[in-house]
Amino acid sequence: MNAFNRVVAVLLLLVLLLVTIGVAIFPLTALGWVGQSAGDWSDYLEYWEANARYLYVAIRVAIIVFAVLFFGVLLFLELRRRKIKTVRIVTAEGSAATVVTDSVSQRLTYHVDRLADVISVVPHVSGRGRTVHVRLDLETSPEIDVPMKTDEVVAVAREVVEERMGLQLGKVSVRIKHAPYPEDVA
Repeated sequence: MNAFNRVVAVLLLLVLLLVTIGVAIFPLTALGWVGQSAGDWSDYLEYWEANARYLYVAIRVAIIVFAVLFFGVLLFLELRRRKIKTVRIVTAEGSAATVVTDSVSQRLTYHVDRLADVISVVPHVSGRGRTVHVRLDLETSPEIDVPMKTDEVVAVAREVVEERMGLQLGKVSVRIKHAPYPEDVA
């Protein structure tokens, strides 16, 4: 739904931008066109109302039903409560619990961010049953040893998820972006 929202918002903004620019450049022409179009539509609707009354009413009802269904579904999808994503834990003694994936993200952010040369970290956690899959987007200083830092980050993620939280760690991926080199001040 998020991608759909972005596409609709971008298209609406582009249309509004073009209309605003067009009205600002040609205000009298735009107002004349709107007035002419409104008059033409009024004449067209009066013709259909007079000559095909039942078809005119049926088309209006169909438009209303379509609008209520289409926009009602979109509103429902946008306003419904999102299901909280959780992961299930079963302890050695047999007790069970669920952990919200946001909690896993917070812990990973805290522990990975404390590593040397890590400027920022954004974890993306998804749970499937009892397994947690993690993608870590890191920003690091530009002079790090990438393979060594990757191994260090994966080790910390494994320790946090498996040992401290009691979850099963699935796939771990690390994406590293280097911070820019400092400019030389002469």
